Amino acid sequence: MVKAIRVHEYGGPQVLKWEDVEVGEPREGEIRVKNKAIGVNFKDVYLRTGLFKAPTLPYTPGIEAVGEVIAVGPGVTDPKLGDLVGYVFEPIGSYAEEQILPADRVVPVPTSIDPIIAASIMMKGMTAQYLVRRLFKVEPGHVVLVHAAAGGVGSLLCQWANALGATIIGTVSTEEKAAQAKEDGCHHVIKYKEEDFVARVNEITSGKGVNVVYDSVGKDTFQGSLACLKTRGYLVIYGLASGAPDPVPVLTLWEKSLFVTFPSFAHHTETREELLETANDVFANVASGVLRVRLNHKYPLSEVAQAHVDLENRKTSGSVVLIP
Repeated sequence: MVKAIRVHEYGGPQVLKWEDVEVGEPREGEIRVKNKAIGVNFKDVYLRTGLFKAPTLPYTPGIEAVGEVIAVGPGVTDPKLGDLVGYVFEPIGSYAEEQILPADRVVPVPTSIDPIIAASIMMKGMTAQYLVRRLFKVEPGHVVLVHAAAGGVGSLLCQWANALGATIIGTVSTEEKAAQAKEDGCHHVIKYKEEDFVARVNEITSGKGVNVVYDSVGKDTFQGSLACLKTRGYLVIYGLASGAPDPVPVLTLWEKSLFVTFPSFAHHTETREELLETANDVFANVASGVLRVRLNHKYPLSEVAQAHVDLENRKTSGSVVLIP
């Protein structure tokens, strides 16, 4: 038996229960991993509350971890026993000391990267990768608006887009987060509690608007994000921290030939090749110094409820990691 977090009903952080579970042995094509560090993501909150539905109840939350391979099932030749591997998104169940994973959904973690650092950046870094490199290819001269610029993904988006030659406008809630956003490459920082971000973006861009908005907030920023876009601009929604936006009439998009998309991580890592390419690009940019990991919060796995409270109340910045 090992320890894991279990959710028996949807609700607040109090539904996260610390329990004994049976892991079992890996079957064909599977591996058993002893987790060294576990990433915390907003999708964990969406699943816990029921905004997104878990495959079953009860379930073990978590969609990101790095650990050591301690057993392999029949037919598995890679990875090998003792290898350090990471996984993101599927299957759900990383809030555990050990877990079973499909061998073809894990990626090798370079030995030069600490497992805790790797767990803090895999999901967020790989999300940033497909947002700035594939979904909308950020190029020199682009103007980019990043909401929650001091958040886990927001921080990396700012760093990466800056390195690609774009001008970055970031929104944050506090002076402390404003300072971090500037360190991460934001050329202009807007404290949205004190300023109208639409008016400030209009002022910064001399009324031209931005090429792309990366929005993890959702409902509270959706209409304003649309207003900030220039002709043929892209609104990329990759999170719903404030809830799902209200429906928008399609003619609203026609007025400036706008694009709105809500991409899925799974759809951008569907093949083994895409998964490895995305992860390797992240690790390479960490190694080269383009991406600086902000690991500001570590909690014992047994205290994950407090991590969720802090995340939902926007008391965190950068990445949040659980240690089994």
